[in-house]
Amino acid sequence: MSYNSKISQEDYEWSQESLKALDQYFSAHVIGQKPLERALIGAVIGNGHVLIESVPGLAKTTAARAVADSVRGRFSRIQCTPDLLPGDIIGTQIYRQDSGKFETVLGPVFANFVLLDEINRSSAKTQSAMLEAMAEKQVTIGGKSYPMPKETFIVFATQNPIEQEGTYPLSEAQEDRFLIKEKISYPTAEEEVNILNLVEEQEGQAKTEPVLNIEDVSRLQRITANVYCDPAIKSYIAAIVCATRMADQYLPTQMKGYVNLGASPRATIAFLKMSKAAALMQGRVFVTPDDIKFVAKQVLRHRIALRYIASADGINEDMIIDSLLATIRTP
Repeated sequence: MSYNSKISQEDYEWSQESLKALDQYFSAHVIGQKPLERALIGAVIGNGHVLIESVPGLAKTTAARAVADSVRGRFSRIQCTPDLLPGDIIGTQIYRQDSGKFETVLGPVFANFVLLDEINRSSAKTQSAMLEAMAEKQVTIGGKSYPMPKETFIVFATQNPIEQEGTYPLSEAQEDRFLIKEKISYPTAEEEVNILNLVEEQEGQAKTEPVLNIEDVSRLQRITANVYCDPAIKSYIAAIVCATRMADQYLPTQMKGYVNLGASPRATIAFLKMSKAAALMQGRVFVTPDDIKFVAKQVLRHRIALRYIASADGINEDMIIDSLLATIRTP
């Protein structure tokens, strides 16, 4: 190993074999959606939560379950609705008449991988119930704190960008808790044919055995954290994030005035985590500027707040990010 790597040759070889096994498992259960696979696995080994935006039916639930099943992890799916209560997620206290005492019943959030389906359909109060779990890795019920699973706790949340009726958009603070935000689109016609073939093949088949266990995920996370990031790369990360806060100084004239709020320091941390994950998934033990550019939209698109005029003019966050990257010198 080079570049002052803290990763041993044994750990490196094991990580590459493990990531290849995860890729093969995912590909056997989900057709296409490679960006989603990279986002989910990258966030898992980077130890962060994922917000997924797409229209219904694009295999988000299948993909999340495939990740959980591939590592023998406990998986919970919570369908968010307007009448969902915080206690339905984190748990509550139930009075037992036979004993005359309250008993704490933990909710479905106590799992290694939690899928919050259509999170923007739940009320703001219910959304906020997840904040403590996501940020502090614990929840409080009846004044007592209960830690989340020690080995791995990852939240995959989905939202539908099309429907607005009966939805409660996530606040900026809530979105900022997610390590990345991934947008996925429809599969190609060829991929849809392959989906039909996969459905036929899986009819009546036994469940595929996991390729790793949950302890292996923790090991992958430790290896990812030890991927080398040069000080020049860290300065590049900081320059990009700072540019979002002074966007008008960097954007071309035709795009000035669109950015209302830049990214927080959480974006800087997310860049570091996801760029290390991207490097390891590419077979490297050091981060390059290309890794930063590769994860930039995932890291920043939910952390940049645009003014209404941007939407009216057909400008979105990804376009702003591309323009900013084009103006910042690459080390």
